[in-house]
Amino acid sequence: MFLPIFSSLVLLAAPTPKYPADAIAPVLRENAHVVVRAYDEVVVVKSASQLVETVHQVVTILDQAGNDDYGRLEVYYNALRHLNYLHGAVYDAQGHLLHQLRPAEVHDQGMGSNGGDLMTDLRVRYADLRQPAVPYTVEFDYEVTSENTLFYPSWQPQSAENVSLEGATLQVTTPTALPLRYQEQLLPAGAASAPAVAGSQTTYRWQLPAAPAVEEEPLSPPLATLLPAVRLAPATFEVQGHAGSLASWQSLGQWVYQLGQGRDALPPALTAKMAQLIVVAPDARERARKVYEFLQGSTRYISVQLGLGGWQTAPASSVATGGYGDCKALSNYTCALLKAAGLPAYVALVKSGDDAPDVRATFPSSQFDHVILCMPLAAHGAVPADTVWLECTSQTEAFGYMGSFTGNRHALLLTPEGGRLVATPRYGAQANRQQRHTDLWLDATGAAKATVRTRRLGLAQDIYSQLLHDVGPEDQKKYVANHLRLNQFTITSLRLAAAPTPGPAALPGVVEVMGLDLPSVGTTAGRRLLLEPNLLGRLAALPPQVGPRTAPLALPPASLHQDTVRLHLPAGFHVENLPQPTLLTSAYGTYSSACTTLPDGTLQYVRQLETRRPASATLPPAKYAEYQDFRRKISQADHAQVVLVKTDA
Repeated sequence: MFLPIFSSLVLLAAPTPKYPADAIAPVLRENAHVVVRAYDEVVVVKSASQLVETVHQVVTILDQAGNDDYGRLEVYYNALRHLNYLHGAVYDAQGHLLHQLRPAEVHDQGMGSNGGDLMTDLRVRYADLRQPAVPYTVEFDYEVTSENTLFYPSWQPQSAENVSLEGATLQVTTPTALPLRYQEQLLPAGAASAPAVAGSQTTYRWQLPAAPAVEEEPLSPPLATLLPAVRLAPATFEVQGHAGSLASWQSLGQWVYQLGQGRDALPPALTAKMAQLIVVAPDARERARKVYEFLQGSTRYISVQLGLGGWQTAPASSVATGGYGDCKALSNYTCALLKAAGLPAYVALVKSGDDAPDVRATFPSSQFDHVILCMPLAAHGAVPADTVWLECTSQTEAFGYMGSFTGNRHALLLTPEGGRLVATPRYGAQANRQQRHTDLWLDATGAAKATVRTRRLGLAQDIYSQLLHDVGPEDQKKYVANHLRLNQFTITSLRLAAAPTPGPAALPGVVEVMGLDLPSVGTTAGRRLLLEPNLLGRLAALPPQVGPRTAPLALPPASLHQDTVRLHLPAGFHVENLPQPTLLTSAYGTYSSACTTLPDGTLQYVRQLETRRPASATLPPAKYAEYQDFRRKISQADHAQVVLVKTDA
């Protein structure tokens, strides 16, 4: 007798797919390279000196354009910011797990010394889960404990173009005795919940619904200023035993000022040397210039980011001895030098970067990353009327010049009474000036040789000053070539030289002298030769607005561009037609151009464009069409042609 044999089979259910790509709503796929499926952040304030931040983020990469930026994650940490863990996983298009991040795949790298120019405890942990096939989804979780509560995290799940959002949450729990300060930006209705109090703790919650991808519109402010965000800050904080308040700019400035107390003592010999300048240079501005020249000739910049050293300056005596320091130390040292020379000055905190957005003046918080020096020569009311601002980290910057790096914004002046927001120098059209003179020798085929002399002043010379001082001739030529608006050309010679303007309010300047070979600057048509005399100064038209514009209009800095072109005609040719003079005037600037025949037979083309920038940072979106029309008319005038004709034999 045979008994049937039954096999016991254990059926293992396949894991439920997570984040399948086809579950993304079609509207969130439009114009999107990536979709943020979730961005959930939890902040727990433990005390005035410690907080814990936990982040869970899930991103689906739809195409290769989003692969490099979103398929990997970097988390920075240092002695005051500890990374507790970093976990990750990657899923295929159907939501099946492809790979779980192993601890050995989380790489750790120091941001240490770079040729002696950086002293830091900053490190980065990073994980790379990029995949060759798209779409796919990455999921990251990490937790950070911060003992630097001067900085609270900001929350902006959607901050770049071509990124859509399925949903995001922010939760902040803090002791009720340590109230949270926050600033909401463009949140949709219902995004914020009322704070909930439970015992001694208060919890704040925000939630963002699904949002489609956005694309940057021409001449719009940074997208980070146009998308929903919540910025957080404490009322009181503590960094390595140093307690402070962020209730006002005055209290923040007071905290930083007190960190530097007693650190401005100089060696006696150096104090005596500076005091001698009072006799040698009785004029205050000239004396300050000599102090600045001494600083530039005897020190160099080195970044220091070690614990409290990110905010507390090194003693002035150590800079005097070592000859180096970071922006805080060099500014404090220069302040001490000026004081010894009978010139009171103040250290100031500022947000640096070319045309960086101004601080959010209504939300006192740590928004600064750089330190400069302010020396009032004469006070008038609350704001100094005659003030010298000094960039103390540069060995080549012009005396009293802030440029696009720290100009046109507010800085926090550190005084014994506390902090005060004041404006750094505002640079208008005259301080952003370019003057170009071109001689063009044309031949009968339309080829030409040219000699171009361009003088740039103020903001217009900022990049060229860096080229002059920081890179060699080949890199200078490469940069200039990449920014010439010409189809075919060869740079036969190039020379850059400093050329500041004279006088007490001198602007830094750079002169560029260039030789060009132009094989096809003109077009032949039978006996005629056609060319556009505006060889190098053409201003491109702006793209038309497609659909209703939503972003404000952010105009570039005011400027003045002057071009003069002398056109030497080829033998046997005379002028058949010259373009009509053009004059355009609008709220955005003034443009003029004219081409005339000189007594020696050469043609002279003269063009000038002075642009304006409104006092407010932006203009309403509806103004774009008006500004675009102004630019279109300029572009048309810039392409006006001269017609030459060959004389009959």
